[in-house]
Amino acid sequence: VSNDGELYTPSADVCGYPVSIFFIVFCPLGITIMALWTVLVLYFRYFLRFDDDLATSIYHTFVALCYLTPILGAVVADSWLGKFKTIIYLSIVYAIGQVVMAVSAIHDITDTDRDGTPDNLTLHIVLSMVGLLLIALGTGGIKPCVAAFGGDQFQDHQAKQRSTFFSVFYLCINGGSLLSTIITPILRGQECGIHSQQKCYPLAFGVPAALMVVALVVFIIGSGMYHKTEPQGNIMLDVCKCIGFAIKNRFRHRSSSYPKRMHWMDWAEEKYEKLLIAQIKMVLKVLFLYIPLPMFWTLFDQKGSRWTLQATTMDGNFVRLQNHPTTVNPILILTLVPIMDSVVYPLIKKCGLNFTPLRRMTVGMFLAAMAFVAAALVQIQIDVSVYNTSTLCGRWHKEYAAKSLKCVCRYFCLHYKTHKHRFPKHLFLLISRATFTITNGANTCEYSREFGFGSSYTLLIPSHFAWGPTCSESISGVEDIQPNSFHMGWQIPQYFLITCGEVVFSVTGLEFSYSQAPSNMKAVLQAGWLFTVAIGNFIVLIVAEIAQIEEQWAEFVLFASLLVAVCVIFSIMAYFYTYMDPAEIEAQFRDKGGKEESDKEELQMQKKDVVDHHNEDDEAKQTKM
Repeated sequence: VSNDGELYTPSADVCGYPVSIFFIVFCPLGITIMALWTVLVLYFRYFLRFDDDLATSIYHTFVALCYLTPILGAVVADSWLGKFKTIIYLSIVYAIGQVVMAVSAIHDITDTDRDGTPDNLTLHIVLSMVGLLLIALGTGGIKPCVAAFGGDQFQDHQAKQRSTFFSVFYLCINGGSLLSTIITPILRGQECGIHSQQKCYPLAFGVPAALMVVALVVFIIGSGMYHKTEPQGNIMLDVCKCIGFAIKNRFRHRSSSYPKRMHWMDWAEEKYEKLLIAQIKMVLKVLFLYIPLPMFWTLFDQKGSRWTLQATTMDGNFVRLQNHPTTVNPILILTLVPIMDSVVYPLIKKCGLNFTPLRRMTVGMFLAAMAFVAAALVQIQIDVSVYNTSTLCGRWHKEYAAKSLKCVCRYFCLHYKTHKHRFPKHLFLLISRATFTITNGANTCEYSREFGFGSSYTLLIPSHFAWGPTCSESISGVEDIQPNSFHMGWQIPQYFLITCGEVVFSVTGLEFSYSQAPSNMKAVLQAGWLFTVAIGNFIVLIVAEIAQIEEQWAEFVLFASLLVAVCVIFSIMAYFYTYMDPAEIEAQFRDKGGKEESDKEELQMQKKDVVDHHNEDDEAKQTKM
């Protein structure tokens, strides 16, 4: 029996850890959402044909929703279904969303002319938005519950193992992230289709859906070993009512004639139990500390949008995304998490330094700021060699357009249909080799050429152009802008810094959120932690929209400066924070409550004895009379 009076189901241990933990940490629940994010911005940009700004905005809106819906999942878990059922039911919703996303990426659905491109993008956009909404709702139920559910499997004497669990859990999620970063782009790079072969986004989205089903089956297999805490009523509603009553009661008694109370929540004592008030105080104390945290996520999640788009203007095989520096992030996490837990933190402790969780998080925020400084330096070097090709493109079209043939330079200027693809106007920044068809209706001519990354070419069709097997030999090209020479590898330092910041910030934050939460509000506080991620992604949209900074490097510097300022504020708040032991505090209130109840019963018994004694005296007097 735990300190809070809950009965634990006996479970065998392996190396001091409950067996049930292995069904949680090694279950690949994290791989599917990571797999989606790996190619999502590319799907927006090159299938749905959103421009860079719209693709970035939709991406961050989706990420924000993924971290906003955990509040709903936490309420459902703590108040209604419990964590176990919530994970199962909303995992099904998640899988359905993945399937809808896979269907939305099938170009043959609306490719009536069978030219390889969808003719009704509206349908694909609607399906993809519905799929993303279901995924956001599903992941909202999973995110706050899985980590908290894993923490529930440990008993009181396994506090050290519980601390290690959060690092291992985060490690396994990023192991799934590494696999998705490598595998998903390979799946996308395959060509599939009924009438024409295209980049296989359906496969990239469909395989994670199948993996989600497998993960769910593995999770259910361990059902008999789990310790499942029962939902304790609508705790969120009780919390809101208690806070509302405290504010209302304090406002009613705002006169100086009423004595002050130690905490404003104490004004709820007239109606609510002191234990609930104490639990709310603990949660509010942590939530207040969360206020500066969204700025970290504002920077961190841009590695999937702005940094991805930054890589498209650099030299490197970006189409095969597994060679991109994003792969460095999960690799570094898999390396750094065990190093930090087993080497760095113990070494710091031996040196006599008190590297508390909040100090770790402060260091993580500073490292993220330095990562954006590195990104700004990279962007400056990119800007040296990359020109604005949009105005040149229009001029080339007018200058070299031929009357009898579709000018090849339209490949760069407009959405030009090749025999395989329909490319956006600046896709020449991404591809290394292209093959397309020149036609005048009756005759066709295929032309193939290598294109350098970031380069721009004008292809000239002479007036004496002759159709036939050797027609492509008469086409000549002029290199207007040389290929980029600044390689993607220069992004590795910024990914290294942001990953180091993630390890000491995010892993620590998960453990901190669980350790400082009352027993009946674990998932709620986990949702509060995830809510900071949602706010961070909204900040990206707000700052980018308000600032309207034309130079990308300047925007990176702005975000870095904001995080440094927030880091200073957070360090001051952390200095004055006092760590709590929720179980001990709750036990004290339970003991105090029990003692008060006992005192009340004793007082009632004494009153009853007095009344009985008086009754006996009255009866004696009446007898004498």
